[in-house]
Amino acid sequence: MFNSNKKLDLPPQLQWKYTNEPELLGWTIRARNYNTFVANCMFAFMSVLAALATCFVDSVIGIDGNYFYRILIILGYFIFLISIVSSMTHQRMNFAYRFTQSGVEYCKWKDFPKWMLPFLKWFTGITAVIFIGMASIDPAFLIGALVGPGGMGLMYLSMANSKSYQEMHTQYHHYAFKWEELTQLAIATNREVVDLKYSITLEGEDCKTNWSLNVFCKRKQKEKVAEFIKPYLSSGVPFIKAKVNVPLST
Repeated sequence: MFNSNKKLDLPPQLQWKYTNEPELLGWTIRARNYNTFVANCMFAFMSVLAALATCFVDSVIGIDGNYFYRILIILGYFIFLISIVSSMTHQRMNFAYRFTQSGVEYCKWKDFPKWMLPFLKWFTGITAVIFIGMASIDPAFLIGALVGPGGMGLMYLSMANSKSYQEMHTQYHHYAFKWEELTQLAIATNREVVDLKYSITLEGEDCKTNWSLNVFCKRKQKEKVAEFIKPYLSSGVPFIKAKVNVPLST
């Protein structure tokens, strides 16, 4: 029912809390666990800035009469900027959900983008060759080769050799909740999400902590997920449909 075309590999350090109980329902999914409207607006704004930056670079290193090379360079530069912007505004988190008789638990993790280093390496090499070739026409392109590909080369080296940088972009969290700790079930009207409110007492504290658990679902399956969860909830727990906010701390 919830099998995806490509099931995500679970983190090796993951140990399910209720591993001794059979899995009643479970799936993995990659989802944008933040306000997508804000992210899309930010992407549009940054795209405009990228276009202005591209126009500025074009005006600085413009090649009179060599329109093919000019278009090739500015297009490559714009695509590079947009790729960076997209990697910041449209990131996705990996989620794994597991439902048993005792409750629901989930793991979320974010791997270091392995494509980034090869992309920087190849993009740096290709643009360096282009700039050096253009330098035979206009020596000013040597400056562009130092500023553009040279800067990206330094970025590649720093990222490739920085363990702390890669660890900073790797996140892992595991949570487990008992059915009796859930206080509300909601089908989101604005996202492919089933929202579960919970009330728990954290270790070392005396007061209750009330928050929400966003269960990300595949397209058109949130109703089925909600119907599966409903019988396990305590009597009197509200079951509603509502607009759901997706906080970064999901």
